[in-house]
Amino acid sequence: MLALIAAAAVQAAVPAPAASRDVPVAVLNRMVERGDRVAASDFTVERRSPGQAQAALSAQEAQGLEATRRLQAGQVVRRGDLITPQVVHRGDGVTITLRNGALSITSAGRALSGGGIGEPIRVVSLITNRTLDAVVEGEGHVGLIAH
Repeated sequence: MLALIAAAAVQAAVPAPAASRDVPVAVLNRMVERGDRVAASDFTVERRSPGQAQAALSAQEAQGLEATRRLQAGQVVRRGDLITPQVVHRGDGVTITLRNGALSITSAGRALSGGGIGEPIRVVSLITNRTLDAVVEGEGHVGLIAH
């Protein structure tokens, strides 16, 4: 009888299984290569520890973003794993446009960094060989930033 009471006391002292404290989090259901865009359908919800779920993106938040590196199936995705889709990549030829009212001047250039629409990048003008600050306006098109 004493043994049964001791066994019950030991069981009461054991903490609850970790699974009961796990939280639902979106994880990838397939491997995603660097540069691939992710869709909400690339995610499933699994229960993970709060530490693993911390700062995880939901499937909706990740929708349409581009992987910065290879991401494994079953991985929790965080903000640093994804970026705005790159429409201009480093080394791409670009059309540089300077607009001032009705005046518009264009020049050929080369991207020194990559970026998505609305993001600032550095470009070099092929005519003047000067490095300029620009904003990505579309695939192969940038606008100069006024200083």
